[in-house]
Amino acid sequence: MRIIVGLWRWRHNPVRRGTDLVEAWVAVTAVLLFALATPAAGWICGNTLDASLRNTVRAQHEQRHRTTAVVVDRAADHRHIAYDAESLSDHSSGTRVTARWYAADGSARTGTVSAPLRKPRPGDTFSLWTDRRTDRQVRGPMNATSARVHAVLAGFGATALAVGLVECARRLIVWRLVQRRYRRLDRAWAAAGPDWGRTGAGS
Repeated sequence: MRIIVGLWRWRHNPVRRGTDLVEAWVAVTAVLLFALATPAAGWICGNTLDASLRNTVRAQHEQRHRTTAVVVDRAADHRHIAYDAESLSDHSSGTRVTARWYAADGSARTGTVSAPLRKPRPGDTFSLWTDRRTDRQVRGPMNATSARVHAVLAGFGATALAVGLVECARRLIVWRLVQRRYRRLDRAWAAAGPDWGRTGAGS
């Protein structure tokens, strides 16, 4: 408030240049954007993503079935699989085994899946997520806590991005104003230079 009052009184200062007033208003606008617009942008982004992720969590829990699988034997290709961020398997890092489990409809299934066991032996059990429609192994559904954390981080990221954009815009405008001042000073000096120091020239 003190800045705004000072700016209002400064409008009629005789030594004030037009670019000085523009720069002051740019600073005030930037402060208001930092205080109001950037937090609002983060809040909107975070809430939008949170709603989307909550729908995703709900859909994944409806489409995926958790069961307990029993190791029958190691699969023919039983090598240990390195982690793959793009894999749909909930156990991207694990060992291929032949296992038996019960599908969502209660029927028994047997197939080759990835088990989170370093040295699986027949009879070992592990948790297994499957798609309710295809009964294929899938990654476990996202939980609500992870969804909320992602949304909060996205909100902070959007706020930081908005702050950066406002600050960059402010600096660009101030830089242009400074360049304009230099050009005006050069023109004034060029006009006064030939008469500088001459008798009767007002120096």
